[in-house]
Parts: sequence; C-alpha cells; structure tokens
Amino acid sequence: MFVALLFVLCSTSISCREKSTGEKVEDAVEAVGEDIEEGVEEVGEEIEDATDDH
Repeated sequence: MFVALLFVLCSTSISCREKSTGEKVEDAVEAVGEDIEEGVEEVGEEIEDATDDH
C-alpha cells in the first residue's frame, strides 16, 4: 500500500506536462507490478508467521 501511495505522490508532483497514452499505460503497468510484488511479500510474511507458530 505504501508503494502505491508513494508512486501516486511522485507521479503527480514530478511533471506537469501531459503524458502520452503510452506513458500512461507504462505507468499503470509499473504500478500493477509493484502492487503484485508487495502482495507477494505480504503473503510470504504471512506464511512465515504461520509456520513459525507450528
């Protein structure tokens, strides 16, 4: 969640120019990739926590 918020803050404050459609798509793909990576890390932590208890 933090990564997504950071991405939004950076992308809105870095540039005032209009982005092309290609740039917008690229940004969206990067954001989704980061969200997936974060989700995988969270799942991994949950698995570790679950296996530590047993």
